[in-house]
Amino acid sequence: MLVSQAYSAGSSSNDSGSSKTRTQYDMALSHIKAAKKLEEKGKTMKANQKYEKAQKLLIKSNKKKPDNPDTLNYLGFTTRKIGDFENGEKYYLQGLKIDPTHIGINEYLGELYVATNRMDLAKERLAILMNCNCKEYTDLKDIIDGVKESKY
Repeated sequence: MLVSQAYSAGSSSNDSGSSKTRTQYDMALSHIKAAKKLEEKGKTMKANQKYEKAQKLLIKSNKKKPDNPDTLNYLGFTTRKIGDFENGEKYYLQGLKIDPTHIGINEYLGELYVATNRMDLAKERLAILMNCNCKEYTDLKDIIDGVKESKY
C-alpha cells in the first residue's frame, strides 16, 4: 500500500523566513509548535491558547484554499487538542476523503480513537500506517500498546 508523505504537527516543509510572506497556514504551524513545547513544560492553559490561535488561522486558510489534507489534518489536531473530539474527527475524516493514506491524519485520528476508547478504529489507522516506515506508525503503536499495558 502506498502512503502519501505529509507532515505531522510541528514539522512542515513549508517554512518561510519572512513574516511578510508567511501564510496563515505557516503562522498556524508556528503556534502549534509553540503549543507543543508549552505542553511539554506542563503549561496547558497557555498551550491551549496557542492551539486556539492556530485553529483560527487554519480555518481562515481552509476558506482560502479548501480541501487541503494538510490543513484539515492540523484543523483536526488543534480542534482535538482543545478538547473538541467530535469536530476534530470531522476534520480528519474530511481530509481522509481527499487523501486516505495521509500519514498525519491517520496517526492523529488513531490517537483520537484511543482517547475516545475506540481501540478497534485506532488499530485500523495503525494498519494503514504499517508499511510507511515512519515515526507516526511507531508513535501510534506506542500509544495503543500503552493503553493495553495500563489495563493489566
